[in-house]
Amino acid sequence: MTAEGTRGLFITFEGGDGAGKTTQAALLEKWLTDAGRRVVRTREPGGTEVGTLVRDIVLHHRGEVAPRAEALLYAADRAHHVETVVRPALDRGEVVIQDRYLDSSVAYQGAGRVLGTDEVRQLSLWATEGLLPDVTVLLDLDPSVARGRLDADDKPFDRLEAERESFHVRVREEFLALAAAEPERFLVLDATLPPARLAAAVQERVAPLVR
Repeated sequence: MTAEGTRGLFITFEGGDGAGKTTQAALLEKWLTDAGRRVVRTREPGGTEVGTLVRDIVLHHRGEVAPRAEALLYAADRAHHVETVVRPALDRGEVVIQDRYLDSSVAYQGAGRVLGTDEVRQLSLWATEGLLPDVTVLLDLDPSVARGRLDADDKPFDRLEAERESFHVRVREEFLALAAAEPERFLVLDATLPPARLAAAVQERVAPLVR
């Protein structure tokens, strides 16, 4: 809460690769900015200078990265990102819109890498001193459809995108399980819907929180 009484708001976008998180984050940013709210749009990993280095390691490093090392690298980036970007913006009363947060680690490393979802979640909660989003938008997409979208982009796959379909199935199932466990925080949307319909649903969810 700022001195003026305007509370910060933390909104995250989650989902598999190719689900449209970047597009929806940009549309929400424009809607909020047009309404006069100050917005910080960021991502994990890569939302800071340190995060950019971590992103290069975990997504583009050509050699093997041990699964536990991968989880720790994401947690380290998250700790630094929250401390230097997210909390300061929230303290200023701004809206933080973020592409991926701790739910991605739970899904990708906890379920996808089979490291244990509870352990990975606790690691991130420790790293962020328990900070959770006010709203998490889960763009749900079948992994086979997501792969088709990524193929159409004609870009090289990163380390996670290149994993087998069984990996991405586990990730999707865990995202849905997380949403079912915290329905008050999650908004689950069918990512095959037109972008405008998805944006309208996100705005409807967020609107009462920014009045």
